[in-house]
Amino acid sequence: MNARLATVAVERAALEQAVATLSLRLQRVVDHIAKLTVQPPAATTHREGPSAARRTASASACPSSHSASLTPARFIDIGVNLTDPMFRGEYRGKPKHRGDLDDVLGRGWATGLDAVFITGGSLSESAAALKLCELDNRLFCTVGCHPTRCTEYKDGGAAYGAALERLIQTNRGRVVAVGECGLDYARLQFCDKATQLEFFEKQLELAARVQLPLFLHCRDAGDDFCEVMRRHRPHVVGGVVHSFDGSAALAAELVAMGLSIGINGCSLRTQENLDVAASIPRSALMIETDAPWCDIRPTHAGHKHVRTLLPVTKAEKFETGKGVKSRNEPALIRQVLEILAAVRNDPELELAAAIVHNTNALFFSPTQTKVAK
Repeated sequence: MNARLATVAVERAALEQAVATLSLRLQRVVDHIAKLTVQPPAATTHREGPSAARRTASASACPSSHSASLTPARFIDIGVNLTDPMFRGEYRGKPKHRGDLDDVLGRGWATGLDAVFITGGSLSESAAALKLCELDNRLFCTVGCHPTRCTEYKDGGAAYGAALERLIQTNRGRVVAVGECGLDYARLQFCDKATQLEFFEKQLELAARVQLPLFLHCRDAGDDFCEVMRRHRPHVVGGVVHSFDGSAALAAELVAMGLSIGINGCSLRTQENLDVAASIPRSALMIETDAPWCDIRPTHAGHKHVRTLLPVTKAEKFETGKGVKSRNEPALIRQVLEILAAVRNDPELELAAAIVHNTNALFFSPTQTKVAK
């Protein structure tokens, strides 16, 4: 029965994502037809990278900067929740606008992104993330179960873990990490400590078997997290603790174990957060948006260093070519770099290049083509 439930969950997620993908592609056709009615076709186009039409559309929607021009920094966003309903125009179960994932990705590529890692937070979400990866060869994903959702892993039993492993083994070219997995003691109302610990260890064992890096979560659980990781660290190839908002001491302990630290807007809210971010060795840094969450707000300590802005409207007043207020998106990864560079007193281009190097080194083997240089 457990095996059947796990299979049904994957099949249902794949079907739902297939419908969403079809809707997205139909919207592309509609948008393209609309463009053809108001402008003549371009004289020539290439098949390398985005088409000329897409480059033009992306450039017009690209985030603006207070500086004279955008720097040519390149990025890899290691954590984006592209399966979230917000990118289909749904907010708390209510439709507000058409799905705009294609626009969101276009703005991301235009701002300098070379790759995006879609986060898998459950078995069904991981299957949906893999389906989204079919949209663009710059999309990759993780496969795993978030600590707050480990009750469904427990209910699914061995069949759930086997299904996760099967997704990884049959999609090696797209799956870059096991996770999101770890411990979250800030939200025990969703899953108790004992269950989180049990299924964190099971995913560490999975990572050791498949020899993929880890995409890790640690919230208010530093002591237990480090104790578990110390025991498993010799058997896994490494990992990144994403959305880090812990202390400088915890960051140092994680780095000493050979783990990387992922920084996003939630890592840059307070002055203490900024001090911690400044203390992390450059060789251990990665950046992410965690979109649609973790947007950088005017009340955050790091906001004063932001120069890049994205035109936005409220979801109810959606406009094509603009972002949505309070919905983070991959194009805003540049803001994370701007804050990090400022608090660390690092040149932006130099820091961006180092972060891309760190990301490539962990997630892409020497025999694979690197996604950015």
